[in-house]
Amino acid sequence: MSSEVPHKHLSLIVADLLPFLRRYARALTGSQKSGDRYAAMTLESLLIDRSIFEGASSPKVALFGAFHRIWTSLGAPVQSDAQPALSHLENLTANTREALLLHTVEDFVVSEIADIMDTDQDEIEHLLAVALAEMEKSITGSILIIEDEAIIALHIKQIVTELGHKVTGVARKRTEAVTLAQATRPSLILSDIQLADGSSGVDAVNDILVAHGDIPVIFITAFPEKLLTGERPEPAFLITKPFTEEQVRSAVSQAMFFASSAEITVD
Repeated sequence: MSSEVPHKHLSLIVADLLPFLRRYARALTGSQKSGDRYAAMTLESLLIDRSIFEGASSPKVALFGAFHRIWTSLGAPVQSDAQPALSHLENLTANTREALLLHTVEDFVVSEIADIMDTDQDEIEHLLAVALAEMEKSITGSILIIEDEAIIALHIKQIVTELGHKVTGVARKRTEAVTLAQATRPSLILSDIQLADGSSGVDAVNDILVAHGDIPVIFITAFPEKLLTGERPEPAFLITKPFTEEQVRSAVSQAMFFASSAEITVD
């Protein structure tokens, strides 16, 4: 992107990309507060130096590259609430989660991730393979699926079962979800937003969290911008429809990995 791009136009581009940067940041840190702090520091750096957009393959690559440079230079989440999660990260191969999230959640191709992380494509391929293996063996548990489309629910159930998790039940409505959680407290909730009877998956999740305390949550939605508003606590793990099997595997493994410390509930 040329440095001649008007500041106003550049601001609009960054504004459109910001929800996705924030999603990546909180999934990476396992914390909404810490993730948002990193995103804010990235925006502050853009005010000082707009040249990061020069020569980049896309504005999104440039923005995430700026974030990655800040992340690697500081080396740890800014907010103290992320410290329990940081102890888990110490057991992982360096740079693996970054590569995995950039690829499976943010849909960057290998060449773009190489640009963002300032390395070569062979290294990114290696990091992706290592990351998935380490995440999938980190922890297993029980999962409640809240999804009103039978085919999608069956697909999700197959994916998480193959990862070694147990599915406690599949709910199509808010009331069904609450009842299933009451019968068996899940280790993780994987929920759609709009349910069969017009009820909300967000409301169903909140009912469960009020009754049972903190439980990791992954939301699946065709409209991620409705949850990434910055106006209330938001999910760290958010999958956009239509999703791939790789995206679900990655999100489930990482949510489980951060189960003891991630702030991934919504109001």
